[in-house]
Amino acid sequence: MVLGQIIGGEYGELYVRQKSGQLIEIGDLLWIDDIILQVYDLAYGSLLEDTDIARMSGMQLEGYEDTSLMEEEIRNYVSAKAKPLVHVKDGVARIPKCLPGFFGTVDRVKKEDFHFMEEPENSLYLGRIRSGSMVLDVPVYINGKDALSHHILIPATTGRGKSNLVKVMLWNMVPREWCGILVIDPHDEYFGRNEVGIKDHPDARNRLMYYSPNPPKGGYSLRVNISQLKPWNLRGIIDVTDAQSQAMYIFYNHHHDNWLEAILTADAEGENHGIQGVTLEVIQRKLRLALDLNMVRGEVRAMGNIFVTHTNNDLVNDIAHALETGKKVILDTSSMSGDKELLIAGMITDEIFRRYKKYKEFGELDDKPTVSVVIEEAPRVLGDRGGRNVFHTIAREGRKFRVGLIAITQLSSMIPREILANMNTKIILGNEMKSEREAIIGSAAQDLSKDGKNIASLDKGEALVSSIFTKFAVPIKIDLFDDVVEREGTRRTKLEFFG
Repeated sequence: MVLGQIIGGEYGELYVRQKSGQLIEIGDLLWIDDIILQVYDLAYGSLLEDTDIARMSGMQLEGYEDTSLMEEEIRNYVSAKAKPLVHVKDGVARIPKCLPGFFGTVDRVKKEDFHFMEEPENSLYLGRIRSGSMVLDVPVYINGKDALSHHILIPATTGRGKSNLVKVMLWNMVPREWCGILVIDPHDEYFGRNEVGIKDHPDARNRLMYYSPNPPKGGYSLRVNISQLKPWNLRGIIDVTDAQSQAMYIFYNHHHDNWLEAILTADAEGENHGIQGVTLEVIQRKLRLALDLNMVRGEVRAMGNIFVTHTNNDLVNDIAHALETGKKVILDTSSMSGDKELLIAGMITDEIFRRYKKYKEFGELDDKPTVSVVIEEAPRVLGDRGGRNVFHTIAREGRKFRVGLIAITQLSSMIPREILANMNTKIILGNEMKSEREAIIGSAAQDLSKDGKNIASLDKGEALVSSIFTKFAVPIKIDLFDDVVEREGTRRTKLEFFG
């Protein structure tokens, strides 16, 4: 069915007149001459002069009779602005380099028009093709192994479906042995302790690990022995001077895993590797406050339930081992302060990054799964606070070692432009803030300079996928997580995960 007709424009900005009785929406995908177009703006058009329109409007408003027009559907119309997305020729999708025929008619896209979109190796499912408000039965996949190592950004304002998207992605990644995923969960919303969640996946018992300060049966205790802490883990967590930082490294070089206990029990008046007493006292106080530690009769005692002094588990190495065997690990950090959450996340991430750098050095990296870290409220980790931490390093260099980030944020503009540019897949949900849209558009893999209104108009669960692993910026509709669970017939009670 004819939807409209090309009536002018130039490359990147084509004018389409809407046929009377038809409806074109922002984001609609159109087909003409083997080229797929996308609508990014709408306007009224008329063959009447402005004065005629104003006069007729006034007559109608004031109650004059017989103000109808002959051939009204010809004189007045809707004009759509569209841009070419992809040229499908001989079954191969290419970047369009030509204009469709002038005065040519456009149709709505159909499922068959996307036959070139095949499921790649190591596929990661994101959703289905969306044309305006219409959803086509065309699944959208990207190469997950590559996309995860090259980082994924999920930007959106509140209520547009970020958490639902992450749940859908995690659900599809649980059985995949080619990726290990570490989820830092500050709201305890992904596992589904008291509701449907990732625990309900049929492979969860063998492929999912859940750590919490108060774990349910089958979960793991989130306790960290202070001997696992390294001085560099504290960068950005406690505010230290150069002298205080050097003091920590000096103690670490002398005492190794026992450096923290050694520095906390050191006598400021004694011989302490040449460190001044006032420097030592200040760093002792900062460490005790940051880690909820105290001194009782000359011994270090834990005052909280996260950082402890006596435990046999090696949490950091246990989680790192699980990740490099392709398991999915969720950390419930909902009861922790932001600093403690980032400290634990940084310790684990630093360990897995250190291991993968070593694997690359010895030529063993190809045998390892890609590892990705899911971080909420990404600016607090990737912003300028505390200088470069392990997350900054991974954002810049992680793809070389197959370690990546899935960064979720409401405020993309707070993330340095260099890091945004390194996020090579962006799953863009609705955002009405112009400054945030500009930050996203300016760092996207495809030219989205005309998509500001399109992004602002995205409803809950609608997204635009801009990636170096897609031929064009793909509009998608994300499945509702509960529907995914119901559709696959695996919805169960929470007790089944725990056995």
